[in-house]
Amino acid sequence: QVQLVESGGGLAQAGGSLRLSCAASGRRFSNYGMGWFRQAPGKEREFVARFSWVGRTYYADSMKGRFTISRDNAKSTVYLQMNTLKPEDTAVYYCAADGRPYVSGSHYSEYEYDYWGQGTQVTVSS
Repeated sequence: QVQLVESGGGLAQAGGSLRLSCAASGRRFSNYGMGWFRQAPGKEREFVARFSWVGRTYYADSMKGRFTISRDNAKSTVYLQMNTLKPEDTAVYYCAADGRPYVSGSHYSEYEYDYWGQGTQVTVSS
């Protein structure tokens, strides 16, 4: 059974940085694309970034240049480095994983992911 466990959330000041981690278990990590989403209070869940199984990265426009997604296949972990944080980045951040292996493409929709972590809260103060 696939499990995703996020960590690294917390409180940061505007302009600061946080790094989120998502540890995966239950299958061969390197064969699957991974993504990050976030959901702010009263808003829909939105795409943040994706790291495909072949190594391509995709970002939401508002995160480009500030957020960096990476993965360590040896540790079965995907990361989200968040810099220059803004109060509007405050949200619960979720890690997501493809259901099928060897899938390429951007996968901006949450419906294209089959597995989800429990989420980690990120709060950015002004």
